[in-house]
Amino acid sequence: MSGRPEQESPTPPPADQPASASDRPESLADLLGGRRGAVDATLPPVAFAAGWLLGGESLWAGVAAAVVTGTAVAGWRLRRGDRPRSVLVGLLAVCVAALVALRTGRAEDFFLLQLLSNAASALAWAVSIVLRWPLLGVVVGTALRQRGRWRRDPALLRAYARGSWVWTGTYVLRVAVFVPLYLSGQVVALVVARVALTWPLVAAALAVSWMVVRRSLPAGHPGLRHPMASDSGEQVTPPLPPRS
Repeated sequence: MSGRPEQESPTPPPADQPASASDRPESLADLLGGRRGAVDATLPPVAFAAGWLLGGESLWAGVAAAVVTGTAVAGWRLRRGDRPRSVLVGLLAVCVAALVALRTGRAEDFFLLQLLSNAASALAWAVSIVLRWPLLGVVVGTALRQRGRWRRDPALLRAYARGSWVWTGTYVLRVAVFVPLYLSGQVVALVVARVALTWPLVAAALAVSWMVVRRSLPAGHPGLRHPMASDSGEQVTPPLPPRS
């Protein structure tokens, strides 16, 4: 994910009502989606590796397969009603990655943009917590159309900061895995890592960060949809990363 995991923001269900017939609580996955888009994001890299291998390690074959697949995914996402800007950004990323690889003549450079993006995202999420604008709160607050109201709730601000450390960790993990594979030119291993650390990691981060946020809210708090403004003007110090 740039500074945040890939998201698609479906219209959330009415406040305080279950999302299904059961009484399960609403989760971040319900609010943000994201896993579907993450699955789509893995298809062009897989196509690149397949084309590269089938073409006798031909960069042009790999690039052509990636761009065609990326275009097909973009068309499919547009037909199902995804936002054009999100779709075009995804397709542009594939095209830029392809151009970088063609420019350098190194197949592993197709993954350079992804590596740099994850490094920048890790930094952005960490800095957002320090600045008391945790990106998880920004993302969820935007999805719920709360603007900055969530920041006036000390408990909610603290919970979002703790949850944001989970997402920071996902980007750090990707960088830690991608860098040695990239430096050693292991194209197929990079694809495997890209798939393994995209949608499964997004799903895990959604679940864990939601658990962290829920457990960080005090008993009786009305939840994400109902920020409680502090009357005392309390300043909240960003918490340390949650212990494993």
